[in-house]
Amino acid sequence: MKSVRKAVLPVAGFGTRVLPGTKTTPKELLNVVDRPILSYIVEEGRAAGIEHFIFVTGRGKGAIEDYFDHNVELEAALEAKGKTDLLEALRAELPNPGEMSFVRQMAPLGLGHAVWCARDIVGDEPFAVMLPDMVMSAQVPALAQAIEAYDQKGGNIVVVEPCPRARPISTASSPWTAARAASTG
Repeated sequence: MKSVRKAVLPVAGFGTRVLPGTKTTPKELLNVVDRPILSYIVEEGRAAGIEHFIFVTGRGKGAIEDYFDHNVELEAALEAKGKTDLLEALRAELPNPGEMSFVRQMAPLGLGHAVWCARDIVGDEPFAVMLPDMVMSAQVPALAQAIEAYDQKGGNIVVVEPCPRARPISTASSPWTAARAASTG
């Protein structure tokens, strides 16, 4: 059985739940404390053994690709000012050669279509789908738990978050709500 080495990150959505903040900044690049949420998601993937991240982007999402690229002017300025701690932190987020691919979803046709757009890069391998609009806190991160379950049992693994019955559920509010609804009955 092949191990999970690749992850598909559907990042083409409009981010309508967090407007007006997403008019100019992709929601995946909105900060949580001191860095974009996407940074945490990639960090979790790397910690779980993901070797190749496939971003499915859309119109206006070029900033995501730019985030994971060298900013030569900024790096030179930090180096010239002796701000080596900031320079090291900046470079730590950069991908290794071939670690990231970017595919364009030409029309907003949903999550399944976004994953389908990555099919040629995924090939015939098991892969994770990471939805980069939610941060979960756990002693062992959710992706690492899912990959461990896959390694032990195989098959398809779906990670869901428990939802109290009293909490209103709207299928339009989040890509996770359908999973939540299914898990709560």
